[in-house]
Formats: sequence, structure tokens, C-alpha cells
Amino acid sequence: MIHSPCFRRLQGKTQVFPGNESDFYRNRLTHSLEVAQIAKSIAIRLNATASQFKRKVFKIEPDIVEFAGLAHDLGHPPFGHNGEEALDECMRNHGGFEGNAQTLRIVAHLEKKATFPSLDRDFLPIATDHMDLRCGLNLTFRSLAALLKYDRLIPERSSDREESGVMKGYYAEDAGLVSMIKQHVLGDDFSGEFKTIECSIMDIADDIAYSTYDLEDNFKAGFLTPMSLFSLDDDIYDAVAATIRKRIPKQYPEKITLLDKIEGDLVRKILYTIFNEVLFGVGDEVKSIMRARNIEWSAKKMLVAAEVQALSYKLANDGYHRVKFTSSIVQSFLSGIEVVAHATHPQLHQVRLEFETFLFVEVLKNITYHAIIRSPGLQVVEYRGKDIVTAIFNAVAGSDGTRLLPDDFRAICRGASEMVKMRTICDFIAGMTDRYAFEFYGRLYGTNHLTIHKPL
Repeated sequence: MIHSPCFRRLQGKTQVFPGNESDFYRNRLTHSLEVAQIAKSIAIRLNATASQFKRKVFKIEPDIVEFAGLAHDLGHPPFGHNGEEALDECMRNHGGFEGNAQTLRIVAHLEKKATFPSLDRDFLPIATDHMDLRCGLNLTFRSLAALLKYDRLIPERSSDREESGVMKGYYAEDAGLVSMIKQHVLGDDFSGEFKTIECSIMDIADDIAYSTYDLEDNFKAGFLTPMSLFSLDDDIYDAVAATIRKRIPKQYPEKITLLDKIEGDLVRKILYTIFNEVLFGVGDEVKSIMRARNIEWSAKKMLVAAEVQALSYKLANDGYHRVKFTSSIVQSFLSGIEVVAHATHPQLHQVRLEFETFLFVEVLKNITYHAIIRSPGLQVVEYRGKDIVTAIFNAVAGSDGTRLLPDDFRAICRGASEMVKMRTICDFIAGMTDRYAFEFYGRLYGTNHLTIHKPL
């Protein structure tokens, strides 16, 4: 998988901050590498410590878990979630678009490694009768299952959706594949919710990486400092609490009675707990000065404030302190994982964070989202990205617009149904990096010099 173009393109897709701003910031590729490492560490730890995995036959396969971490973001389009919203709106009556569904489609169909042989034994992606012969990376069913995060079908028509916005799931054209995955992984008919242990571990690893490393990028960028986390608008703390309340009923149904206690003040307390040792453990020198009898209380407060501010600056700007802090946080999160056993199918055992660890992870993750990703600076960038994706789609999907596609995509569209044509256009745009989408848009609408030499 790491030899595939779809994996290499992740280096050109934004994680939080656009890659052209700094070489330091993580992109989707480096994020995926970190998720893979965390996920594999979780699998190895559970194999050694959890009773459910003591027998050799029930051991978690670390390589599959690592693969899931590496591949989990392959389906993300250019410009992050706004690009995802743009493609979903464009595809609303042709099967929709969603990043996880696209990931499954990429590894099972789009990557150009294997095809079924046609009747005349020629290896072609699409047969003369328009049957899709692509096998993508030709993975095992257990590997494909590790990427199936949401076990529900995305309706082909928007009128059949039960919710607005991007709907998480898998595409209708992949329903047969999902059915085969379930049959091969479980070995019988199964009607419950399907999510394998490997997928569950990858999901937790993604949350851990997102909550810690994206915050580190914020510190490096200067958008947040440890101390500024305690002086945000009340609306941000309340929004973080509201987001956490939405996740609790499904993941921790036994904790539903605690929902009323999840509020903005609790978010502040959790932040204090996380940063207490590194920020508020005032140094011995300051303590000795404070003990001097001739220092007034107002002066003591000033000394403490100055010490805390200095520690906050050091944590945000000193690479050694910053890495030490994030590493310690990741390790503490890895120690707070528990197994929820499935009654009949060991393949469907789930892992989740212990509830207190869950609260810590969610606070850090959603502080980044509400304070930075939803901030005007990033929203302007993402708004423009959404506009670019929509404009490209409208151009290619318009009258005779498929002539703008590369030869291989154009060949699939030739003589195909409207549904196949629209999905192929969507596949083309979803595979773009941020830079390539901006360049393609410029070649269409005049923001770049015209050229016939650069390939599409």
C-alpha cells in the first residue's frame, strides 16, 4: 500500500494547517504514519495484557492494524472537510461522497494494481459491457474490514437520507463488497453492527493522534499557547462540552447519567489537570521568594503569573519540552484503553478509552477544532477550497466536460451511465492534492499561465 500513488498524495493534503505555510506542520501522510504507529502499539500491548487475546488463535494481527492506520485517510479529498462537503453536495443525487467510503473504494477498486481478467483474458479496468473489473490493491477481506468504520449504506438519492450534511457509511455500489467482507470475516450470516477489532483500534489511535499532535502543531504555529487555552471564549468551552455529550450515549451508554455534568467548567478543569504539572508546578526559586515575609500578596501573584507565563512560552516554543509533553500525553492515553468483548464474535471485540481518558482526549481534540479549525483564518482557506472543488466538478460534469479528464478517467466515462460518469468525475477530483486542485482550477479559470505541456 505504501508504494501506491494514493498514499504518496497524502503528503499534499492538509491535516490542520496548509503545507505551504511551514515544513513543520503535519499533513495527511505524516498523520497517517503516526496513527499507524500508535495503532500497532495498542495492538501489541493488548496482545500482551488483555485476557481476550491471550490465546494464539485470538491474537490481534498488528500488521493489519498498522495497515488500517496507514490507509484510514486515503479517501480524504483536497481541502479537508470542506472539500468533502463540496463533493457530497455535487454528488447528492448520485450516491453522495464521504471520506471513509472513498477510502474503501480506493483500496478495493481505484488503485491500479489488479483487475479481474475479462472474458478474452485481457486485463482491463472496464469490460466492453461496462462491467467494472478493477480490484484495487487486491487486499484480503480482513484488511478491507479494518477500514469499514461505519456500517451503513449511503443512499443514492438525497431525498432518501435521514440526516443533512455528509453521511458517514459506504457507497451503494459497494454494498455487495461489504456483504462479502462480512461473510468472509464472520463466516456466517450476521445482522448486528459490524466493526472489527482492528478497525476499532485504528479509530482510537486516530483520536489520540488528533488530540495531541495537532495541538503540538498549534503551539508551534503560535495560534495557541498552553496558557491561552485557559482564556478562550466561554462559547468554545461550551461547544467542546456539547460535542462530548453527543458522543457519550453511543460509546458509554452506562455513563448517560453524567451528561448534565459535561459542561464548560468541566472542560476547563480537565485542561488544568492536563497542564497542571508543566505549568502550575511553580519552581523552588519562586516558592522561596514567596515565603519571604516582606513580599506582599499582590507581588506573590505577580511572581506566580510570570513563572507560569514563562513555562507556557517554553512549552510552546522549546521543541524538547514540547515533544516531551506530547509524548507523555500519548503514553498516558495508551495506558487508558479497555476492551469491550463481543458475546459471540471475537472478531468484533471493541476497544475504547477508559471514560476519564476519553474525556481528556475529547477535550484536547475539540479545543483544537473549535478554537482553531473553526477560526476565521482557517475558515477563509477552507471556504476557498470548497469553492475550488465545486467549480472543478461543475466544469467537468458539464456539457462535454469529460474531455477535461485524463485519458484513463475519460475512457471509463465513455458510454457509461450517468451514475458511473458522475462517480468517476468524483473519483478524479477526490484524488487531487490541495496543490493540484488549485493548479487545475487555475488552468480552467485563468489564475495560472496556460500550458499544454503539464500532464493532467
